[in-house]
Amino acid sequence: MKRRLPSLNALRAFEAVARHLSMTKAAEELSVTPAAVSRQVKTLEDYLEVTLLRRANKALFLTDAGQACLPALTRGFDLLAAAIRDLGVFDARRPLTVSVTPSFGAQWLVPRLDRFRALHPTFDVRIDASTRLVDFRHDDVDLAVRYGPGGRPGLRAERLMSEEIFPMCSPRLVEEAGPLDSPARLRGHTLLHVDNAQLDEAWPDWETWLITAGVTGVDARRGPRFTQPSMALQAARDGLGIALCGSVLASDDLRAGRLVQPFDLSFPVNFAYHVICPESTADRPRVVAFRDWLLREARSGQAPG
Repeated sequence: MKRRLPSLNALRAFEAVARHLSMTKAAEELSVTPAAVSRQVKTLEDYLEVTLLRRANKALFLTDAGQACLPALTRGFDLLAAAIRDLGVFDARRPLTVSVTPSFGAQWLVPRLDRFRALHPTFDVRIDASTRLVDFRHDDVDLAVRYGPGGRPGLRAERLMSEEIFPMCSPRLVEEAGPLDSPARLRGHTLLHVDNAQLDEAWPDWETWLITAGVTGVDARRGPRFTQPSMALQAARDGLGIALCGSVLASDDLRAGRLVQPFDLSFPVNFAYHVICPESTADRPRVVAFRDWLLREARSGQAPG
């Protein structure tokens, strides 16, 4: 059924004035000026072609028409407020869906989730592992973490962590094959490659790194290739070779000694990890809570567990 209704703002203004019999008190309740309230009431009266309020001796009075419609309007706004509260309860019970790339989720986020749970035990979080761009208008996603240049129009993006790229390997590999005391020692090792179309153009490959390090005689095209950095890191942890990977995903392994950085030469890159959400939902309490927690975790540099 098609409903023919006047402006909701005009109805709210009249209902508030009718309850308080005061333009000033109605304006305070609605956080607008008395003049704005007066204009809205006049708009409603013009729409209905009925007088709802009268002034006498600086006081406001309801007309018969105003008195007749006030109880139903008040009940209507009470029902509307109750429906919004119910929606809020429903939203609070729905898991907060966070979209992350598989490597970021496995290497960095999931090991830290218990700390978020301890702070917000009533929040359920759903991790959606995906490398594609999120369409917040159609996807059931509240928040995303993506590696890239930042946000897009209509989205709020906050930088989470910057990245550096350098070789890393298992300490066991160093013990068994001898010290990697110079980049030239790479000639006798397997190189592990990351092939990921989402990495920026400044992300160095092994050929770029070797040229910068002044190393010759190494075939930079040889070695296993992985589409996910987490797989290259796993191969490096298992001693299968030396990976050229980013500092963010490797940070916990480096801190725990599961991986080591044998050389000082590293590449900063243009892209960074960002927390992204629509501007329209950026200030929802649950979104704010998770985004703020992510930012604190990133800035603290604290290991998981």
